[in-house]
Amino acid sequence: MKKGIHPDYHMIKVQMTDGTVYETRSTWGSEGETMALEIDPLAHPAWTGGNQRLLDAGGQVARFNKRFGGLTLGKK
Repeated sequence: MKKGIHPDYHMIKVQMTDGTVYETRSTWGSEGETMALEIDPLAHPAWTGGNQRLLDAGGQVARFNKRFGGLTLGKK
């Protein structure tokens, strides 16, 4: 491996939104710094499920066909 091309990895602390802290190696910041997360897997809807609405696919298709079922794209 070439010398001097790899990033400097060091230990930092990561603070989650609920206050828990863990240590990991990173290239972010400098040795011993704390990274405070604003969004993390404990709070973000992408990981927790959030306020999801379950859609009735059958009902949506029926409503589409009711509105646009009579349309044609060519001459008859």
